[in-house]
Amino acid sequence: MAAHMTIAMIAFVAISVLFIVGLLVTMHLRHRYQPNLIGALIGALLCFILLETLPVLM
Repeated sequence: MAAHMTIAMIAFVAISVLFIVGLLVTMHLRHRYQPNLIGALIGALLCFILLETLPVLM
């Protein structure tokens, strides 16, 4: 079961990174940077990763 959780976590992180990079590229092309949005996205991703991986590791 842990292997499935690991694969799912890696897939989620990969999709999230692609989404965040796409958002940053779009903001760069439009010359509209919103640091609050970037910080909120990164914080939400890290929070989710911590909440999901800590129980698996312990």
